[in-house]
Amino acid sequence: MPAVTVENPLTLPRVAAPVAAHARPALAVATAPSGFEGEGFPVRRAFAGIDYKHLDPFIMMDQMGEVEYAPGEPKGTPWHPHRGFETVTYLIDGTFVHRDSHGGGGVINDGDTQWMTAGSGLLHIEAPPESLVLSGGLFHGLQLWVNLPKSDKMMAPRYQDIGGGNVKLLTSADGGALLRLIAGDLDGHQGPGITHTPITMMHVTVNPGAELTLPWRKDFNALAYALAGRGSAGAEGRPFRMGQAVVFGAGDSITIRADESQESRSPNFEVVLLGGLPIREPMMHYGPFVMNTHAELAQAFEDFQAGRLGTIPAGER
Repeated sequence: MPAVTVENPLTLPRVAAPVAAHARPALAVATAPSGFEGEGFPVRRAFAGIDYKHLDPFIMMDQMGEVEYAPGEPKGTPWHPHRGFETVTYLIDGTFVHRDSHGGGGVINDGDTQWMTAGSGLLHIEAPPESLVLSGGLFHGLQLWVNLPKSDKMMAPRYQDIGGGNVKLLTSADGGALLRLIAGDLDGHQGPGITHTPITMMHVTVNPGAELTLPWRKDFNALAYALAGRGSAGAEGRPFRMGQAVVFGAGDSITIRADESQESRSPNFEVVLLGGLPIREPMMHYGPFVMNTHAELAQAFEDFQAGRLGTIPAGER
C-alpha cells in the first residue's frame, strides 16, 4: 500500500492552509466494528456509531480487507440492486470486476476508482477475476456510499472508471505527505471524479512525524478514516489509528499528524479524508435503497421485484 505514488513528492504542487485559518477540532473518534459482506469478504464499518448529522451527505463506508487470500478464497458480491445514491469503490490492492444492468462496468486494479451513480436504479455485481480466484493474493479497498438529493435520485444511472494514474497528486507544504485527490476541489486543484453532490475525497500518506494541514470549505463537513498506521487529528492532537474514524467540528482547515513510530507492516500513516455539502433532507436507508420516504423505499423494492431495475443476464440467475 499504496499503488499510486511518486519517488519525490517535492516535485508536486504544494497545498497548505492560510496562516489565519480556523482549525477544526476533532469532536469524536469512533472505532469501526468488523463484519462480512457479499459472499464473505471481511469489512470494517468505518462510520458505525457516528450520528448521520455528522456524515451527511455520506451514508456509509466499508474498508474491504486488508486480507491475503489463499488460492480459491477471493470473494465478491452476487447480483444486487441499488437506487437513490452513488457507490464509490476505491481499490488499493488487488483487482475487482464490475458489471451492471445498464451496460456499465470494467476492471479496477491497484489505485483505481469505480464511481457508480445508481440513480433511478440498476443491478450490479462485483467479483474478483478468475485469475485472482485461482492464484489468491492481497485484496484491500474501500466502498463509500454518497447520497443524492431528492431532485437527482431518479436520474439515469452512470458509471465512471477513474484510473489511478488520473488522480490529482499533491503534497504538503514540507513534502511530508502525499495527497491523492480522487474527487472535488482542494485549494484550486481538481480531482477527476464527477460528483452530483459536492464532495471532496482523497487518500493521503503521511510520513512518520509529519503534519498535514489543509484548507477546508466551511460549508463542508469533515471526516478522516485511518486505513493503516497511527497518528492524531486536530490542533489538540486527538489520537486515532487504523480502523478509527474522526469527526471534525466547524472551521476552515483540518490537521492530521503521523506518530513518529509506525508499525513495521505500514511504514506511514494512511488516511482517507472526506468532506461534503450536507443535503439536509430526510434520509431513509433500507438495504440497497436510499430514498427520502418510506413510501419511496417500498416503491423501490416493488420495482426491483417487478424487474424494473434491470435483469440479470441469462445463465447467471
